[in-house]
Amino acid sequence: MDHQTLPRRPSLATVLLWCEPLLLLLVLGSLFGYLGSHMGLSAMVNTLFNTAHQLLLNTVLFIMGITVLSGALSQLLSEFGVIRLLEVLLAPLMRPVFRLPGRTALAALMTFFSDNPAVISLAKDSRFRRGFTPWQLVSLTNFGTAFGMGLIVVTFMATLQLGDGGSTVKAALTGLLGALVGSVVSTRLMQRMIRPLVGDTPINEAPVTQEGIAGLQHERTPIWLRVLNALLDGGKSGVELGMAVIPGVLIISTFVMLLTFGPGEKGYSGEAFQGVALLPALAAKVGGLFELLFGFTQPELVAFPVTSLGAVGAAMSLVPPFIAKGWIGGNEIAVFTAMGMCWSGFLSTHTAMLDALGYRHLTSRAIVAHSIGGLCAGVAAHQLFTLLG
Repeated sequence: MDHQTLPRRPSLATVLLWCEPLLLLLVLGSLFGYLGSHMGLSAMVNTLFNTAHQLLLNTVLFIMGITVLSGALSQLLSEFGVIRLLEVLLAPLMRPVFRLPGRTALAALMTFFSDNPAVISLAKDSRFRRGFTPWQLVSLTNFGTAFGMGLIVVTFMATLQLGDGGSTVKAALTGLLGALVGSVVSTRLMQRMIRPLVGDTPINEAPVTQEGIAGLQHERTPIWLRVLNALLDGGKSGVELGMAVIPGVLIISTFVMLLTFGPGEKGYSGEAFQGVALLPALAAKVGGLFELLFGFTQPELVAFPVTSLGAVGAAMSLVPPFIAKGWIGGNEIAVFTAMGMCWSGFLSTHTAMLDALGYRHLTSRAIVAHSIGGLCAGVAAHQLFTLLG
């Protein structure tokens, strides 16, 4: 008796293989269809290219200039032991404020002068992490991220010129204080959330050698050559960091601006910085909440913290257009500095950082804790600016 062969059912992997491109086409079609229906196809395409071009010329190169100079400065401070001195001075504050060993101050300084992942190179060093409990070690992800790109963010905000000619230095420093508040909230909340899960057994792997941690060993070379090498090496790292922010600024910021700004005076002409104003329309529904928490009077300003979640370099590119439109003052600069520094694109780095430490399963808790910390940073900056202004 012949048996008819039944057709094989496609596997889940095969279904997903075909669903992914269809889903991507659906999302892209919906996005560009929505934008094109409001702006017109030609105007939408021209605005995309013109906005990216203006961001590259007026924002990216400015940020790169800051990263080169700040990179040279940070390398010079490291070469001559200034960072080690600051570590010693700040160490007494670490345990009472952050519930972390004193040498953790070095992690804050490293990320402040560079970027979030710098803390992982320390956390994986057995000499550095000896004596940490697991919950302290994992919380370094939140602690380090809260200081990531701090020097660049503060310098960028402090060098801006407001529409009324006012200086932004005081506002940027107020924002730095707000970011410190957010770092405490994020770190200690993370510790509280994960302590029952990872335990309190101290890590004992190797004796601590401060010389190894601080990297103070150097060849006996003339001082002038050490200065020159430090400046050039630091500047080179600044160029690399400046290049690294280009994709985030051009891609993320361009689309955020399309969703933030409205048409020009003559409608949609294809000029840079035009859009469909979707984010402000959504933010306006809870505008009173943003004004209460952060002092925002323009719903468009919510674009900065939203963008900071993924890339703070991209978020910084939003500030000059905001200033040109007269939407922000000292309070907004303080809040932007605090939230930009505290969040510093943590959604794009937290998973990789925790994976490097072997605790990827705690990513959701780290994200929740750091989200709350960033909000607290913005609220603290607003309140501090109100009190000190």
